[in-house]
Amino acid sequence: MSKTVGYAAHDPASPLVPFAFERREPGPHDVKIDILYCGVCHSDLHAARNEWGNTIYPVVPGHEIVGRVVAVGGKVKKFKEGDLAGVGCMVDSCQHCSACDEGLEQYCENGFVGTYNGEEGHTGGMTYGGYAKTIVVRDKFVLKVPKDLDLAGVAPLLCAGITTYSPLRHWKVKKGQKVGVVGLGGLGHMAIKLAHAMKAEVVLFTTSPGKTEDAIRLGADAVVVSRDPEQMQRHLNSFDFILNTVAAPHNLDDYLVLLKRDGVMCLVGAPAEPHPSPTVFNLIMGRRSLAGSLIGGIEETQEMLDFCAKHEIVSDIEIIPIQQINEAYERMLKSDVKYRFVIDMASLEAGAARAA
Repeated sequence: MSKTVGYAAHDPASPLVPFAFERREPGPHDVKIDILYCGVCHSDLHAARNEWGNTIYPVVPGHEIVGRVVAVGGKVKKFKEGDLAGVGCMVDSCQHCSACDEGLEQYCENGFVGTYNGEEGHTGGMTYGGYAKTIVVRDKFVLKVPKDLDLAGVAPLLCAGITTYSPLRHWKVKKGQKVGVVGLGGLGHMAIKLAHAMKAEVVLFTTSPGKTEDAIRLGADAVVVSRDPEQMQRHLNSFDFILNTVAAPHNLDDYLVLLKRDGVMCLVGAPAEPHPSPTVFNLIMGRRSLAGSLIGGIEETQEMLDFCAKHEIVSDIEIIPIQQINEAYERMLKSDVKYRFVIDMASLEAGAARAA
């Protein structure tokens, strides 16, 4: 085991604070990464504050990780020291169920191992995430990071990017289709960029008229203020696919009626409280589907990174030092970020040096 340092929550009510802990030494199939940047996902806040009721403390959040390889195990072929590498929401899975066999590790029938707050198979302890100086991960769950993209902007692709890319690919979004995106936040802004790059007609739904200019800049063809019934009425029965990124309970029927026959609305936001139940007739009268999607498998995540490199897509970010993480959480709750916080992990070492 080797010592490292990060930031952790020790209970639901206290702020994150510096935390010293140990990582395992790299085994034959492991990659050790010095973390350069880590995105701040709303899931991090949910976990830190135990809003999903399953947090084991202390918890070191962070699953949008970009860094540089500093050591590899003897059987690792895909990475070498000095390579850029990424780690997303998973660091392991059973590798033998039907989902894993199909490259869908996110749906592992025995449960994938989360990058944080998961059961660490090698040590029997809990996994600690990317708000830290280093991480050690099984090579199969490490991604190759395109070197020509802004590395800080790449970090949120490991969660926000793949969370929106996977359903767009699964439902085969393409040129000539009309695609709606509900919500303009960390997920929504990535959904717009990706759907636009797939050459779909993209419409943003937002409760805020002030987001129109930004949505158009990101690639939306039109913006609908969802609180305006007249604007919503104009789009009845017209969408092939709607990607709903909102992580707060709201009326799903407002959007289901906008789908064409055989259209699909996919939910990727995860509210702490449930949505009101949709009206069944809005589904059966148009053979519409209401679905959900969870991140993507490792192969698809690599495909997403390569797609983003080809189309020069990164997340719109605000870089912060780790010492501002608690303030960032409060701002995130107020949607006061465009559109993803990313921690410059060099600040962790600088802070430690100043403390010393």
